[in-house]
Amino acid sequence: MSGDQSLPGEEPVPEKADEAAFWETPDIYGAYPRLTEDQTARLAEHGQRRTMAPNDVLIREGERCETFFVVLSGTVAVVEDYGTPEEHVLRVHGPGRFIGELGLLHGQVAFYTAVAREPGEVLVVSVDRLRHLVTQDATVGDIVLRACLCRRALLVGQGAGFRIIGSRYSPDTRRLREFAVRNRLPHRWIDLETDEEAEELLRRFGVGPAEIPLVIWRDTTLLRNPSNAELARLIGLPSLPAGNRHGDVLIVGSGPAGLAAAVYAASEGLRTTVVETMATGGQAGTSSRIENLLGFPSGISGAELTERAVLQADKFGARISLPLEATGLHPKDEDHYVVAFADGSEIAARAVVLAMGARYRRLQVPGIERLEGTGVHYSATVYEAQQCRTDPVAVVGGGNSAGQAVLFLAEYAPKVHLLVRGASLDANMSRYLVDQVERHPRVEVMLHTEVTEAIGHDVLEELDVVDNRTGGHRRLAVRSLFIFTGAEPHTEWLAGIIALDSRGFVLTGPQAQEACAHPEVWHGRGRSCMTLETSLPGVFAVGDVRSGSVKRVASAVGEGAMSIHFVHRYLGRTAAPGGTDSSPHTRPKESAWLA
Repeated sequence: MSGDQSLPGEEPVPEKADEAAFWETPDIYGAYPRLTEDQTARLAEHGQRRTMAPNDVLIREGERCETFFVVLSGTVAVVEDYGTPEEHVLRVHGPGRFIGELGLLHGQVAFYTAVAREPGEVLVVSVDRLRHLVTQDATVGDIVLRACLCRRALLVGQGAGFRIIGSRYSPDTRRLREFAVRNRLPHRWIDLETDEEAEELLRRFGVGPAEIPLVIWRDTTLLRNPSNAELARLIGLPSLPAGNRHGDVLIVGSGPAGLAAAVYAASEGLRTTVVETMATGGQAGTSSRIENLLGFPSGISGAELTERAVLQADKFGARISLPLEATGLHPKDEDHYVVAFADGSEIAARAVVLAMGARYRRLQVPGIERLEGTGVHYSATVYEAQQCRTDPVAVVGGGNSAGQAVLFLAEYAPKVHLLVRGASLDANMSRYLVDQVERHPRVEVMLHTEVTEAIGHDVLEELDVVDNRTGGHRRLAVRSLFIFTGAEPHTEWLAGIIALDSRGFVLTGPQAQEACAHPEVWHGRGRSCMTLETSLPGVFAVGDVRSGSVKRVASAVGEGAMSIHFVHRYLGRTAAPGGTDSSPHTRPKESAWLA
């Protein structure tokens, strides 16, 4: 691996320690802010000073991050592959700067080693105290959170972290890559079909073709075709302790709706658990910029919105676990439901909130399937954008997600073709996005256009597209295709359990009660189905998975928050004899924020 892992516009970092000793990485992207004396003093109230000698290791790659360091004097280098022939310096920080990135806030393992290059002094703050400060001190919290998010993006762009070795044609390779991408995990994919390094690594580790894909980290950790859960445990993604299998509210899904429900439920004292199949943030987490969300006039990335929400939920005591794929739902007794998962585990809760969201539909045309994960993508993140710096790309779709992807990709690719089968962008795209898309000099909007074939064997080379008015065909030379063509709900596991509409979305309120297979359920309770309640009393649905919902982030957040009001009403009706809830975690009033 080359020692120069800098992004375009960032100055190369010297490889050797003595060259880097008195050199500091410039803060081009706002990733390396220097704390003021006042900010350092506030942090010092929660930490201790420690001297450091040259070559003292502060953070070690592969070990869980438990400490936040502020450099008071001297310099600290951030190094990848420390102590190996491939060792190289990623960054150098001097006085006033801090060491750490996003994994620090979430208890993940480190993707680098931080080592002192000069004698000096550091301020040491525990991660627990840091999390408290980030959520309580707006000034310090914003500086640390934004820097951590930006540093994670830089690590991603530089291919730091673990390596995935596998064939582009392997479904398991695509699965691991999607999991890593969606969880914003720094990694590098080595394609077995084209990369000479792959063969050398297989020989070194004595691995045969039947054992791939592989996950390799630091040349000391080797996972043969691991499950998503095994990869999650390696990195330190959140999971539930073995005994934490009962609670007041179980939230299935961690998009904006699920996270909003978690924040409001946990903040009101309900024992709250969130489970997620793939990654926190849902589809919104992959959005490059959300500009129509109230309170963010300059927009906010889906990743930042997600991380802020996760920190809020954690602050109030909600427990998040992934990856857990729900496979069944059934009543346990009069007061509890049980959700079963693919790994054989179960979680019981007094109320359930369904917030699984929806996934983008796959484009059913020849050539698409074999190129998925290499030239065909269903999200546009920095991982995919890094591959689009020299070649034109195409985006299929006419909604807001497609518009956001086009504008994001146009900052990387020389040309972006937006393919829309309708006659206008105005039908499904917000006006602010339409204006930006139509004005962008590197974007070509092609209306009345549909893809008929993806052409290319190892990589995408061309698209065959047709004008649906005239029937005329045209070839587009593109190397990547991004598809945003509507969504399908994650409700296969609920069929026959709760009422769904004709497209598989969850019915709620009066519609759910009308479609209920056992209407006596409601007659026996002496009440009607509440607005966000499904055909099962005490099971609620919010966000994109709910039939008739408005597919917008703000709407999902509102529904998630409102669902907890209905959860309180439901729990009040199922309270223990005497009219009070037997759970010490539930407050007596329905909802403090509605009081």
